[in-house]
Amino acid sequence: MRTGVPKHEILSRLASRHNLPVVEFSEDIEIPVDLAARLDLEDLKRSTWVPVAVNGEQADVIVADPGNPEVDEAIKKILKVRQLRKFVALPSDIIRIIEHNQDINPGFPPSSHRTVQAELRTYLADFRTLMSGHRTAMAKGRTGLAMIRTGLAFKAVILTMIKIFGTTYFIIPEMIGIGIGFVFLIQGLAWYLPIRKLAKKKPSYRPTESTFGSSVLEMRRHGEDVSIVRTNPVEGANTLRMGWNRLSPVMKRRFLATDRTDLAEERTALASYRTSMAQARTGLGFTRTGISLTGLGIGLWRIFPHSSTWWITFYSGLIFVGAIMTVEGFYWYIPGRKAAEWGLELIRKKQKNISIWDFMFSLFRGEMSAGELPATLSIDESHSPGIFGTTGLALERTLIAERRNVKARLRTIMARSRTGMAIIRTGANLFFVGVGLLAYFGTANRPWAVCEILLIIAGLILIGDGFSWHIYAEREKNRLPYCSSDMEIMMPNYACPTCFWEKVVFCCYES
Repeated sequence: MRTGVPKHEILSRLASRHNLPVVEFSEDIEIPVDLAARLDLEDLKRSTWVPVAVNGEQADVIVADPGNPEVDEAIKKILKVRQLRKFVALPSDIIRIIEHNQDINPGFPPSSHRTVQAELRTYLADFRTLMSGHRTAMAKGRTGLAMIRTGLAFKAVILTMIKIFGTTYFIIPEMIGIGIGFVFLIQGLAWYLPIRKLAKKKPSYRPTESTFGSSVLEMRRHGEDVSIVRTNPVEGANTLRMGWNRLSPVMKRRFLATDRTDLAEERTALASYRTSMAQARTGLGFTRTGISLTGLGIGLWRIFPHSSTWWITFYSGLIFVGAIMTVEGFYWYIPGRKAAEWGLELIRKKQKNISIWDFMFSLFRGEMSAGELPATLSIDESHSPGIFGTTGLALERTLIAERRNVKARLRTIMARSRTGMAIIRTGANLFFVGVGLLAYFGTANRPWAVCEILLIIAGLILIGDGFSWHIYAEREKNRLPYCSSDMEIMMPNYACPTCFWEKVVFCCYES
């Protein structure tokens, strides 16, 4: 065939040489289910034979080398029969028959089987659910931190009032206030400490490099551990896909299943980055609390430098606890910052890649010949309800998955914006602590003045950094239609063409 001899000529000579009927690849040729379950189909591809029926002591088999008695005996032993009725076919056709029964496209590994891909998507969906639980836990942790800040504020303010005004007749409400602060502190710690332990076990996912269906995402198990890897690009896969109109419906569905798995992987990676950013926001909340306590402790110490040992211990405790909280918060923040950068890098990369929308519709048409363009889904009232069945439905699911990914990218950008706002709040905290100390104490003490100026500069840097994150997110939000007040959504009804689908409109009216 490589030298240009027509395939029908080769098949005719094979039939004459072996005096056997010849077979070409057809999607109608099936390996019996019970046989396929107990045979090694990869070994059959190497041996170039395939069974198509077993009736008692006789089996119908398609072979590439029907004149080899050793192959015949091996087939009889494997199938446990005494007689063979043989058909001859080219090795390439036999391999394609086996691959079709494996539910994979030509040359693809068994991991591209649609059922295997569905199992992988289910695993990724479970992973995303786990990370969603972590984000909810982080929100609870941040609420706990707010309670801790409230409790510490109660205690610090009231103890400072006692220091300034002494134990007057307000001592009873002051003691009540300290008690309330203590309750808030204990309750906040009860919410926060379990989340801190959970944060150390936070799942993470780094995506592989998708190749628009020319490579396959695989799930490999190592005992209880699972790793997600990507195969090398399959030889000839790009050429196969570009000839979309020449593919059978089954082959198209296999490519679309691979696309949905790649899209699911991207959503999983984005969910992982959002989880890390939620953890970073929690850390920044802790940092702000620490900065406030440290500033309060330093201020009180400098106002009352000749206090009793008890009060000096109290001031020192504020500074020490605040410093620990600041360090703890930054420990959580740094991984989240990296995740924010990785998430933005992934989004920008995906926005440049070819999407299923580009491939199926107009934007991609300039790079394909007219014969290779995906078929246009022209629909009118005469079409039967099954027009969107099977392959069309697979296309719809893939397009919807692509739309979910666009929304997941937007959510990730908005999570980055929220993290930027948390950075702004942290910077403002640093800035106002520095300004407050500098305004109150002046510049008489040079070392302290330098420290306060450094706090102000650090605060301004963080504020600028946070705004750079937030402004980019606002620009992306305004560019996409998902954040507008009015939305029109198609309600799918796959029993009829899309032109008959109903629409639901969500409107936002100002009161």
